[in-house]
Amino acid sequence: MEYLLGAIVFIILISIRQVNQYERGVKFFLGRFTCVKEPGWRIVVPIFQSMVKVDIRTKAVDVPDQDTITKDNVSAKINAVIYYKVVDASKAVLAVENYRYAVSQLAQTTMRNVVGEVTLDELLTNRETISNKIESIVDKTSENWGIEVESVALRDINLPESMIRTMAKQAEAEREKRATIINSEGEVLASENLAKAANVLSTAAGALHLRTLNSINDISSDQSNTVVFAVPLEVLKAFEGFIKDKKEGK
Repeated sequence: MEYLLGAIVFIILISIRQVNQYERGVKFFLGRFTCVKEPGWRIVVPIFQSMVKVDIRTKAVDVPDQDTITKDNVSAKINAVIYYKVVDASKAVLAVENYRYAVSQLAQTTMRNVVGEVTLDELLTNRETISNKIESIVDKTSENWGIEVESVALRDINLPESMIRTMAKQAEAEREKRATIINSEGEVLASENLAKAANVLSTAAGALHLRTLNSINDISSDQSNTVVFAVPLEVLKAFEGFIKDKKEGK
């Protein structure tokens, strides 16, 4: 009797399986799926029953570098990170052989296909949009495996050296173009202001003489300068008349 009781206790002990809080247990009886076990201690009778534990925590999977070609025939190496979790443990075991490998391969294939539908400029400027599209496609397909894709993030986009140099030249040319435009706009404004100033000086009485005196005053502040300037003919005539009157007065 003691041997029988000991044997029963031994069988019970070796039949106990612990399912952790972050796991679910997919239980089989004689190879047939029966149920999904929640966390805790569970009895799994040897030979007749078996149980596969599935981790339901969010997983971060590094999608390795993929050689892709954009819509405008530019080759690029792209990698990404995909975050997903198991929401149906039974499907993750029954519907696909290895859901981790399957999700990784699906993400790689989807990434190459999506990148092939966009140009290089769209790839560089619309990362978030492209990531969301990859996420949507992968999530829709993996839903049949009991997988929920939480997000996909494109990490690195590596371009050939020749393309990087070409883009650098293009950016430099664009900067020079903008600088030339700004310069020309400044020249236009300056010419307009000079034209207005010339118009005022030519129409206002004494304005030109006053401007000349101001300029002479500015130049004369530096004693090292030698200034040669033309005196208006009217001034010379006035000065000649003044000398003549003075002589006749004598």
